[in-house]
This record gives sequence, structure tokens and C-alpha cells, in this order.
Amino acid sequence: MSVLLPELVRYCEDLLNVSLFRDYCPNGLQVEGKQQVKKIISGVTASQSLLDAAVAMQADLILVHHGYFWKGENERVVGIKKQRLRTLLSNDISLLAFHLPLDAHAELGNNAQLAKKMNWKVVSGLDDELGRAIGMVGELTQAQNAEQFSADMARVLLRPVQHIQGINRPIKKIAWCTGAAQGYIEKALELGVDAYISGEISEQTVHIAREAGIDYFAAGHHATERYGVQALGEHLKQHFGVEHCYVEIDNPV
Repeated sequence: MSVLLPELVRYCEDLLNVSLFRDYCPNGLQVEGKQQVKKIISGVTASQSLLDAAVAMQADLILVHHGYFWKGENERVVGIKKQRLRTLLSNDISLLAFHLPLDAHAELGNNAQLAKKMNWKVVSGLDDELGRAIGMVGELTQAQNAEQFSADMARVLLRPVQHIQGINRPIKKIAWCTGAAQGYIEKALELGVDAYISGEISEQTVHIAREAGIDYFAAGHHATERYGVQALGEHLKQHFGVEHCYVEIDNPV
């Protein structure tokens, strides 16, 4: 089975409501390859290692969360960027990237998929209504102490979780936003949650958590954003009948 590239791109853009988001990069087709798509390789970031894996696996299209052409980056096609683009173009492989739309999707998005993996109940959006919100608010099925909560995340995400202790109280109501979303901790505080979870951590976030008395967990940018591309890739596999394979490229951040 195969699907025409323009049809697949339009379907994804409609499914993820791309037009609703103002982002730091172009969402959708970033590099055009062959028009017939039979095999999709997905990964978190369009690194050279992922491109090389896609070439070896004879992929037609690479689907990622972190693509290219970010605002403020060097626009010249030199060095690393030249090599990456040469790999794609010389092998006629398309690059399809979705950033904020893939964070926000209420079913396939990174935040929704993290909740599914962790068995968290989604209650509302953190900064907007569900489907547009970048983060989410929810509840645990049963209250836990911080040590139990951290251990559960480490078990599921297969990496240590950094915990900044707030007030010593049971954790029941939580907010989370995958990736580099440490700045959303202040939105979480406004909602009175017991704990906030993001991917990355910043120096100033530690002081905010301590002084506000909220438990804060940094679970890894890569680790918290593995699941959106996998869910979208599997959805496309079912919808179009194409092949899909997720490739894990280790990243400790």
C-alpha cells in the first residue's frame, strides 16, 4: 500500500489543526522527496543518526517532532545542515515535522500520550482548551508520595527523573508539559496543583518550585516526547495502510 505525499501531508495538517498554532518552525513538509509513500520512519529529532537509519531502512518519509529551520538559526546551508539536507535530497526522502501541534493534540499529542503511558487522568488543558493547549492538567488514580511518583516515571521512561521537593504532601492533582516547558510551572501554580512535570529544567525553576512549595519533576526532553510521533505514525499506518517504524536515537537530555 502507498499514499501520495500531498494527500498524506494535507491529512496530517488537518488532523493536527496546524493552522491554529504560531510556532518556532514550519510545521508540515520541510523537505520534499518521492511522491509515493510506502514506508515511514519516525523519530523524535531529525538528527543525522535518524536520517542514516531511514536510508538503511529504505524509507520514503521521515516523521519527526523536531525538524529544521528554527527561528533565529543560521540560515546558511553549511556544515551539519548541508550534510543532513544532502542525505535527504540524494535519497529522495521527505521530512515531515510537527512541533507544537503534536504537543497539543488531545489524543495523539506528546502530552496526551505521556498521560496514557503513565495512566494519568486528563482533566483539562494547562494554558488553553484541550486540542489547543500545549500542556495538560490531570489527576492520579491514587495519591502518591514524591518518591513513588518519581520511581513510576523512571520505570516507564527508562531514565532517572530529577525531583525538586516542594511541600511534603501527597501528590494527586498534577500538571505537565513535555519538552522544554519548565517555564509553564507558573501556570501550574495558578491552578493549585500538587506537582508539575516537564522535560527540561532551568536554574531559576528550582527556586520557583522551592519557594512556591510545589513538587517539580524534570523527566527528560527526549524521554517525554517519544510518544507523539509513534502514535501519529501508527495512526497513519492504520489510515493509509503504509509501513511505519519508530527509531529510538538515544538522547540523555
